[in-house]
Amino acid sequence: MKYHIIPVTAFSQNCSVIYCPDTHQAALVDPGGEAEKIKGEVAALGVTISQVLLTHGHLDHVGAAAELAAHYQVPIVGPHKEDLFLLAALHEQSRMFGLDDCAPFTPDRWLVEGDVVQIGNQRLSVLECPGHTPGHIVFIHDTARLALTGDVIFKGGVGRSDFPRGNHQDLIDSIKNKLLPLGDDMAFIPGHGPMSTLGYESKTNPFLQDEMPIW
Repeated sequence: MKYHIIPVTAFSQNCSVIYCPDTHQAALVDPGGEAEKIKGEVAALGVTISQVLLTHGHLDHVGAAAELAAHYQVPIVGPHKEDLFLLAALHEQSRMFGLDDCAPFTPDRWLVEGDVVQIGNQRLSVLECPGHTPGHIVFIHDTARLALTGDVIFKGGVGRSDFPRGNHQDLIDSIKNKLLPLGDDMAFIPGHGPMSTLGYESKTNPFLQDEMPIW
């Protein structure tokens, strides 16, 4: 599986184009905004978008999802239905984040743990990783050793849990019990910032150590 990262909006959110090198079928993961920029980079890659994938319902990850799904005439897939309340409140989120107004929408398909998403010849498995939001999911490509983790984990950090229905302990449990067992060599594309590996984060991320540092 190939990937191309497109940082969008003032939040530098990582929209990812992931695609099958054999068929050039592709998916947009978390298109948070700047639809025209995303369209241009997709055209330059020469791939065919077959679906829009969402890790969770925050506006900075879904802001251009409906527009791009309509443009490419493809379904919106994910996240878990527990994030429905966030997608239903996109007008309010727009005001809170200070981004362009985004109309509420409902995905064509909700996802649950164990589901598989097919992109050409590539298969992504789904893990439920609540904490940042209750319906947050992570996409895993085991063969490529790549995860798309949204706002669960970052290089040197973890997702915020002070948003509605966030839970810090659930977030840490998701990382330690769902993600870290995938293996030290598993690389990940986070929702913001540079890529990292789970092995590096397990050893250096201050939020994942048994004793938190005192600042």
